[in-house]
Formats: sequence, C-alpha cells, structure tokens
Amino acid sequence: MKKSEIKLLVSLDKDNIPNKIEWNAEDSSNEKLSETKSISLALWDHNKMNTLRIDLWTKDMQTNDMKKFYVDCIGGLGQSILNSTGDEFMSKETNNLCEKLIKHLKNNSNK
Repeated sequence: MKKSEIKLLVSLDKDNIPNKIEWNAEDSSNEKLSETKSISLALWDHNKMNTLRIDLWTKDMQTNDMKKFYVDCIGGLGQSILNSTGDEFMSKETNNLCEKLIKHLKNNSNK
C-alpha cells in the first residue's frame, strides 16, 4: 500500500496566533514548502459520527480574503458531494448558497 505524507507547519507568535502557515505534499512536484494564509481541515470521526475541524489563518490575512476562502471551500464541498455521492440536489443547493454568498460579498465589498 502506498502512503503519502502531507506536512503542515504553523509558526506562532508569542500569543499563539499564526504568523506563517506552510505546507507540502510528499507527491508534489514542488519540493519546497508553500506558504498559505489559511487552512481548513475537516476529518470524519467514524466512531463518534462527527466532524473534527482545524481552521487556521494568519493574522495578516484580510477579512474579505477570508470570506472568499470560505465561499470557495463551500463550493468545493458542493462539487465533492456530487463526485462522492452523486447527490445532485445537495450539490445544487450548496452551489446556490455560494451564489448568494458571492452576491452578498459583491454588494458589501466596500463595508
């Protein structure tokens, strides 16, 4: 069985707030660590039948960028729902939510 490691490195300031987030995947063509401003990791605990989440962002990430990041995450979930379960209704409703959120962001971009 093949295994592949995904590495996440989080540098914290004195108050334990992320200064820098870096990552790399063993199978990536890029051997160096890549920097990112935010991560959202969800894990399914099949014993407890719930989701464990880790959401981190650097202190210099802009609020509007964070909102866009989460809309993109939700959109990705919509596609994953379709790919993994074939449930077109759930996928469509997730995408409809994204469209509403994008409209909200556009209408409130200067606030």
